[in-house]
Amino acid sequence: MNRSACLIFNPVAGQGNPELELEMIRSLLEPEIDLDIYLTSAEVDADQLAQAAVKRGVEAIIACGGDGTLSAAASAIIGTGIPFGIIARGTANAFAAALRIPNTIDAACMTIVQGETRYVDAAYCNGKPMVLLAGIGFEAETVEMADREAKKRLGMMAYILAGVQQLGNLQSFQVEIETEDKIIKTKASAITVANAAPPSSVLAQGPAGIIYDDGLLDLTIVAPNSKAGAIAATIHLLQTASMSSAVERDDIGYLRANQFKIKAEPPQKVVLDGEMIGKTPIEVYCVPAGLKVFVPFDQALSPTEKLEGLPNLTVETKQL
Repeated sequence: MNRSACLIFNPVAGQGNPELELEMIRSLLEPEIDLDIYLTSAEVDADQLAQAAVKRGVEAIIACGGDGTLSAAASAIIGTGIPFGIIARGTANAFAAALRIPNTIDAACMTIVQGETRYVDAAYCNGKPMVLLAGIGFEAETVEMADREAKKRLGMMAYILAGVQQLGNLQSFQVEIETEDKIIKTKASAITVANAAPPSSVLAQGPAGIIYDDGLLDLTIVAPNSKAGAIAATIHLLQTASMSSAVERDDIGYLRANQFKIKAEPPQKVVLDGEMIGKTPIEVYCVPAGLKVFVPFDQALSPTEKLEGLPNLTVETKQL
C-alpha cells in the first residue's frame, strides 16, 4: 500500500509551464505516493490548505512553489512531526538551497521518494512562522523593489538589479539587539536573522555557514560607512560564503542566539521569508527541531561569534 500525501501546488510560481510541471510531478510521485492535490489561489493560500490537511490527518505534506509558498505550508506543521516535502519552483528557492535539496523537479521528487527525513529548526518572527530569514533595512528595501512581474520576467536577476539600485539609497540606522544574555547597540545598514540560508543569501553570511539544526538563529550585522564600503562588504560576504569561512571585516558582525529582540531608529522595513511584513521592532525566536523534512544528509558547522569593529558598539551583559 502506497504512502499518502497532500501536494500543495502554486500555479503562478516560477517561470515554467505549471500544467506541464504538475503533470511531471504526478508522474514521478504517484507510483509511490497517493497524492491529494490542491492548488493555491488568490483566495486560498498555502497555509490554509496545509492547515486543512493537518486537520484531515494527512501523513505528509509536499509544497511546490517559491519560498513564500514553502514557508506558508510549513507554518501549519511546525512542531507536528508531519514529514514535509519540498519541490522548489520559485525565483530564489533559498529554502531548498539551504537544505541542499536539488533544484530540479525530478531530483526533488526523488528526494521525497527515497530521501531521509531529518528534523530542522523553525522560528517565529512577530508571531509569524519563519523557515528562512528576516531581513531589516537594505534587504527589505531590495525585496520590496523586486516586484512579482520583474521576478517573473528576470528571475534572480530581478533581485540583483534591485540591489544595485538600492545601493544608491543606502542608509544607516541605529539598532539595539537584545539576546538572552546581552544588549548590543550599534549602527547598521542591514540586519539579517537567519534560521536557514544558502550562500546566495549574501547578507546572512556573517558566520561560517548557517546551521539549520542547532537550535540557534544566526544574526549578521552589515554596517558600511559608504556605498564603496557596502560593495566591498558584499564582495567579502560572497567570498567567505563560497569558502564556508567567517567574515573578518570590521564593518560586519555576527552572533548566534536562541532569540532576538531588535529595535531600530528610525524604524526599518522588514522582509520575512521573501514577504514584506511591516517595520521594526521585531521579536524572533527559534523552535528547535520544529520541522521534519525530506532532505539529503548534511554536516553542520561549529557556532562562532564576532562583534568587534562595529561602529558605535556597546555590549551590555544582562543579569540572569
